[in-house]
Amino acid sequence: MPVRVMSVAAVLWLGSVALASPVWAHVRASSDQAVRGAMAVVTFQVPNESATSAATTALTVALPIVGSARAEAVPGWTATLDRDIASGGVRSVTWTAAPNGGVPPDQFGLFRISLRLPDAATVSFPTTQTYSDGLVVKWDQPPLPGGAEPEHPAPLLTLTAGAAAPASQPPADRVVASTDPRHPRADNTARWLGGTALIIGAMGIGLTLRRRT
Repeated sequence: MPVRVMSVAAVLWLGSVALASPVWAHVRASSDQAVRGAMAVVTFQVPNESATSAATTALTVALPIVGSARAEAVPGWTATLDRDIASGGVRSVTWTAAPNGGVPPDQFGLFRISLRLPDAATVSFPTTQTYSDGLVVKWDQPPLPGGAEPEHPAPLLTLTAGAAAPASQPPADRVVASTDPRHPRADNTARWLGGTALIIGAMGIGLTLRRRT
């Protein structure tokens, strides 16, 4: 066999092996209300790229221990909350698929949790994904130095600061004297009082002069 034909055959074989090997997509966390210390609904997008055509049959998401959490009902799945006995808070939530159910290969599932987010810049949700063939994939690795993404990153949510509190307004009964044209009422009042004082003063001077004469 010519060397060129052998080389092409080798490349095609390596390509088929690469396609047959598992390419794990990441579990992602997102939220439209990712505000520090606020209530939010966090959505976990869980893809299935099993190399053996196995279904995703269980998903466990670890939480920063929160006072309360609620899992959205997902048809064909049962949600269970794991509570910390000492604090009473929720440590994790696990979704388990009904028999012969789950997320099929080349599809993804959406799982949602309602909880109060911590007062921090970011929050991590280490996740365990279980397949029907017994494979368990842990998405729990922190970001690498320099911000690079590891092979199995934990779902990470970046939180934003809440809206600034509105500036306090002066009491309604407080009179503010101003010559600012935006406050014509206060300016007109000051002028009226000044004019009245001048009139009273002039009348007093007139009475004094009349008595002298």
